[in-house]
Amino acid sequence: MTQARWAEVDAYFNALLLGRDDVLDAAVEASDRAGLPAIQVAANQGKLLNLLARLQGARTVLEIGTLGGYSTIWLARALPGGGRLVTLEADPGSAEVARRNIERAGLSEVVEIRVGPALDTLPELAAQGYGPFDVVFIDADKPSNPDYLAWSLKLTRPGSLIVADNVVRDGEVVDGASEDPKVRGVRRFTELVAAEPTLTATALQTVGSKGYDGLLMALVTG
Repeated sequence: MTQARWAEVDAYFNALLLGRDDVLDAAVEASDRAGLPAIQVAANQGKLLNLLARLQGARTVLEIGTLGGYSTIWLARALPGGGRLVTLEADPGSAEVARRNIERAGLSEVVEIRVGPALDTLPELAAQGYGPFDVVFIDADKPSNPDYLAWSLKLTRPGSLIVADNVVRDGEVVDGASEDPKVRGVRRFTELVAAEPTLTATALQTVGSKGYDGLLMALVTG
């Protein structure tokens, strides 16, 4: 199988099951024009996040890593009236693009963007009494994933769902000798999830328009 065929299959299912979405398309186009890296989740992955949040009956979502707000829109759309999403973005330029995309989507009253390194803003959220969140989506700098997990555990409750993106790294995650800080961060994150008695988890490999990668999902059980 080739990357072209993976993308073709994604396009087939997306056309039938997702259809065209002008708001999300505009968010991608605005991010591209602003020079943001095209590393947002694929459309079908965004829909998966939306479905997971809806299955959770989520009223509160924490997103670590906003970029241009594409996944933010998918997750915020899953929330019921009165629901709230807090998203953390280190780069002010990306946060501004996200703000405009979220405003265009009509979700400004639902989404709160916190600007600054997540390891600074996460303690602020805890100190200000935010949480527990029903869903946490981790999609930021991979070397910090172990720290993001620690904060996710502090800001969730039994029954909450933690989802981490980009955990397969083109298969490099199996290389225990890797010097890549992203691979090392994902490996340590996964080891901590496995050792945490209050989590039950699985990981899935994915192929598609975004290449070969995968995600990890962990349910807080205690």
